Amino acid sequence: MVSTRKALAALTLTGLGALAYAHLETKRFTLRRIEVPILPPDQDSLRVLHISDLHMVPGQKTKSEWLQSLAALSPDAVVATGDFLSHVEGISSALEALNPLMDLPGAFVLGSNDYYAPKPINPIRYFSGPSQLTPSRPMLDWEPLVAGMTAQGWHDLTNAQVDWKVAGRLISVKGVDDPHISRDDYSGITHSFNADADLTLGVVHAPYLRVLDAMAADNAQLILAGHTHGGQLRVPGYGALVTNCDLDPKQARGLSHHRSSALHVSAGLGCSQYAPFRFACPPEATLITLKSRSSHLKWS
Repeated sequence: MVSTRKALAALTLTGLGALAYAHLETKRFTLRRIEVPILPPDQDSLRVLHISDLHMVPGQKTKSEWLQSLAALSPDAVVATGDFLSHVEGISSALEALNPLMDLPGAFVLGSNDYYAPKPINPIRYFSGPSQLTPSRPMLDWEPLVAGMTAQGWHDLTNAQVDWKVAGRLISVKGVDDPHISRDDYSGITHSFNADADLTLGVVHAPYLRVLDAMAADNAQLILAGHTHGGQLRVPGYGALVTNCDLDPKQARGLSHHRSSALHVSAGLGCSQYAPFRFACPPEATLITLKSRSSHLKWS
């Protein structure tokens, strides 16, 4: 009996220790750097900062200051793949955190948490399939968020196509609203990517296969997405168990390929205020250096 009690006590302490670490890891902000050989031959590099899933809550000073510090990297462009908010009063916090980056060329899409107020949820439900919105989640006043970013010149890629001049290069971009809540309308973007573009880019919050398939079939060279939080709780040596969409968990974080397109999924910078935990999956932003196709692929 004594040995059983000791074992239970040890197991409880281990669990509490892991939980405490998982909470601390939400503040272990990490900059990842990757290189993707995708530009036409003999072109100079193009540096794109990919940020996602800020899930801003008022008072998150550490996250805000770290995000602001990324402007010192001086990327050629910033692409944000949604879920800026995790609080009904999070818009001013999100815009403040983004403010230095908005001096740079940028583009964005929204995610479900930008439209709907957060609500407590049993995290075990994520293992049964993608989360679903409930009628009890009220709509957020998301328009000021969009207005704040577009006023600084960032492109709103909500079911839209843009020809974007960045550092002397032409990027043909197609973006969709969040597939996780069925707001995507890729078929409504009727024009093909610009044939004269140096890069064709697809942008989406939740990387559902129907959108990735459509973008790849449309010859997007690179697709940027978020939403998965990298699995949020990863098993060391194995990886993500879930993606909260129909993407393979092996692609929940980082650089991979979908058909003929390069795919980068950001593990994001935040998490729901009702699930403030990460394990083996620190919050991140990624500096993507696009190089000419004569270069070699590297990532870390």
